[in-house]
Amino acid sequence: MINIKDLTFGYRLSGQKVFDHFSLELQGNSIYGLLGKNSTGKSTLLNLMSGMLRPQSGTIEIDGLPSDERSKALLERLYLVPEELALPNYSFKKFVEIYSPFYKDFSQEMLDFCLQEFGLPYNMKLATLSMGNKKKAMTSFALAANTRILLLDEPTNGLDIPSRRQFRRVIAQCMHEDRTIIISTHQVQDIEALLDHITIIGNKQLLINASTEQLATDYYFGPNPTGEILYTEKSLEGDRYIARRTDRDEETSVNVEMLFEYVNNKQQ
Repeated sequence: MINIKDLTFGYRLSGQKVFDHFSLELQGNSIYGLLGKNSTGKSTLLNLMSGMLRPQSGTIEIDGLPSDERSKALLERLYLVPEELALPNYSFKKFVEIYSPFYKDFSQEMLDFCLQEFGLPYNMKLATLSMGNKKKAMTSFALAANTRILLLDEPTNGLDIPSRRQFRRVIAQCMHEDRTIIISTHQVQDIEALLDHITIIGNKQLLINASTEQLATDYYFGPNPTGEILYTEKSLEGDRYIARRTDRDEETSVNVEMLFEYVNNKQQ
């Protein structure tokens, strides 16, 4: 689905590389959590995938299509919602009328569902919306565009607690077998229940890329491990551990925040 090979990229002003011979393969039909510390290149990677930025060397292919060529075939199957949104000074209805024809599988039914879930009117003025409502409006359009690949950069920034719950419900309802969603976020707790794949980047490299199913099979996340302890975290309820799972350990859900800390601590 998405194949990144030997990617090198840096910004000329800083003179530093963000990625150095970086490779990553993402399969379809999954919801990925793209995680990393500040300035590790999460947003940059999404912009490279979408063709908004071009690799200095290496390749990125989406379904075999080079991302930097931004071909019609590529743009029909990919949609990026960036973290920062500068929206035009007209109504959402007009926005839909202008841009929906670019997406052959655009679903008005899905758009109506998303707007209803978020409690947004169809004729809202985009430029006057709060940051949270801008995120909800553009997420609604992005889901309705029904592209095979959806890239969301910090989609829950600006959302209050009820809106974050709405966001999870909308994503879950609009996910289908022909879609791949990649969510870059610092707010892991907002999306943890949605994820079936975890990708963590740092130090210009890939730190982990695994399904939550495989992680739950290999590791135990909880208070009383029987296998080799890899990471310990103190809490009000007592110590919590990541350990290699043995036959004596029950299968636990993946604690993504603990996993993130464990993986990054290994790099120090």
